[in-house]
Amino acid sequence: MSVTDDFKIIDTDVHNEQADAALVPYLPEPWRSRVAATGIGYAGSNYWSPVGVMKKDSIPPGGGKAGSDPELMIRQLIEPYQVEAALLTGVVYNISSTHDPDYAAAICSAYNDYLIAEWLGKHPAFKGLLAVSTLDPVLAAREIDRVGGHPDIVGVIISSAARSPLGHRYYHPIYEAAERNGLPLSIHPGAEGGGSSTAPTAAGYPARYIEWHTCLSQMFMSHLVSLVCEGVFVKFPQLKVVLVEGGIAWLPPLLWRLDKNYKALRSTVPWLKRLPSEYVRDHCFLTTQPIEEPANPQHLIDLFNMFDAEDMILYSSDYPHWDFDAPDMILRKLKPEARRKIFYENAKKLYRL
Repeated sequence: MSVTDDFKIIDTDVHNEQADAALVPYLPEPWRSRVAATGIGYAGSNYWSPVGVMKKDSIPPGGGKAGSDPELMIRQLIEPYQVEAALLTGVVYNISSTHDPDYAAAICSAYNDYLIAEWLGKHPAFKGLLAVSTLDPVLAAREIDRVGGHPDIVGVIISSAARSPLGHRYYHPIYEAAERNGLPLSIHPGAEGGGSSTAPTAAGYPARYIEWHTCLSQMFMSHLVSLVCEGVFVKFPQLKVVLVEGGIAWLPPLLWRLDKNYKALRSTVPWLKRLPSEYVRDHCFLTTQPIEEPANPQHLIDLFNMFDAEDMILYSSDYPHWDFDAPDMILRKLKPEARRKIFYENAKKLYRL
């Protein structure tokens, strides 16, 4: 941060990794033998990136996956940027792109136990988002109840790669459990198009990574409209949802369009008593990375002024990915009070840190 900033940082999307073998001790049979023999086997896209997915300097000196070494993460992220809390989002939400709901639930449970045992005690800044699969929402709800009371578990994370829009009542047991445990729900891009999920764009399957990465916001638009129109925020009035790693600039025009249509079509969603945009402003947050970066920074500030941006946005670095956003490199043109909210205060309040 700049020398004029007098606040610490809360990073809401930090990807801790682990070797598949690290989850084996936390798995029951028959999943233990399966993972020991063949690995987890995430079903996902095969989109190739010339730079890979991870920052090269985040690979541990002794080898292993980028993001798998807590000490290196502390040296590269926590200490240099005065990160008061780093919300560990992991990667196992991708398991929702497989076919077997029992296997997916077992992997998530093993990861959550691993997260608590191997990460959350390594530094006071480390806080965990417990992972659940959307393949069986009842099993997911049980997992939220099992792990959600841990003092360093501050939220739930699921994948945007789903069989149907996330507002559908099929998924409601997850939201009920998250609300019951007082945990915000994060939705993160997953391995869309693999296994059980739908295509990653409205037009189908793109050919290249640049297309997939550019179109990430499409999934979030669909899920957000679904959550609102299916009445999730009416049914679960205390639920908070965080849209992670899907961009920001698309939100104002989407809300304009949704509010306009609601005025003519409100009879199709009779459970909504307010404008759709009001539910979004009360219940939803977006993370900064990968934030749109127009050539003229004022254009982004103008866009922020079109909605309650400084109250709805949370800082995220996406460490250790290639498009990592250091907190001293983004949103430098915002006023200090807006930066303080986005980089610290909003997340501190939301996650009750």
